[in-house]
Amino acid sequence: MSAEIWKADDDTRARYAWLMANTASGNAIAGVAALIGDAARANILSALMGGVPLTAGELARHAGVTAQTTSGHLARLTEAELIAVERQGRHRYYRLASPDVAQAMQALMAVAASGPPRHHPIGPRDEALRIARTCYDHIAGRIALALADSLCERGYVAIADGAGLVTDEGIRFFTEFGIDLGWKRRSGRPLCRTCLDWSERRHHLAGQLGAALLLRLLELKWVVRVPDSRALRVTGAGQRGLANTFGLPQDCMQPRDSSPRQARA
Repeated sequence: MSAEIWKADDDTRARYAWLMANTASGNAIAGVAALIGDAARANILSALMGGVPLTAGELARHAGVTAQTTSGHLARLTEAELIAVERQGRHRYYRLASPDVAQAMQALMAVAASGPPRHHPIGPRDEALRIARTCYDHIAGRIALALADSLCERGYVAIADGAGLVTDEGIRFFTEFGIDLGWKRRSGRPLCRTCLDWSERRHHLAGQLGAALLLRLLELKWVVRVPDSRALRVTGAGQRGLANTFGLPQDCMQPRDSSPRQARA
């Protein structure tokens, strides 16, 4: 057998060994699932999907449990590296440990939302989340889907099978919009990928492009965060800007169960 074939076999065995060493076992998967499976811990992780670090007290309110119980949950989630803690002076702020955790939570939300119908009407708070919300570090909801559709139709982005590609025309468009993707392309994180939207059962944009889009919309004050919620409110300037820049229709920015109303600036 030639040396080249031996080398190829060695490379194949090495790659297989690496994959086996880095593939989670059933026990490891079950352990993570058990942590997320507790309702209070699931509420904590869901609250952190907003992309804003929160204190233990704020997370206790989201979880609906006592401060002492929350402390125990946070310790377990931190030990499992599902969340991370940042210290600022005397205060501690918790956030999701990585985009991978956010992606796993989003997938679980999509599965949960596709289950048996719930026996309660959709309230105004739920409707606000369906219009626009933060999904960790990018935007989700009907506006996010409309953005993805517009960018694809204009040839700025191409998406398929969970992956995304930003075209040369797209690079120019985003640069003019105030987003510099040049340095982002050198990062290890995917520049553009898709994320399944649990409320609409379709994909919106995630990755570095999705994060940059959300940041730019917040900078322009086209969307603003709703206090104590993952929801985003589209401002009057945002309605005009999204319509003029991206061609978004007005109906994707307004509640479906009420007559159109002008958003406050």
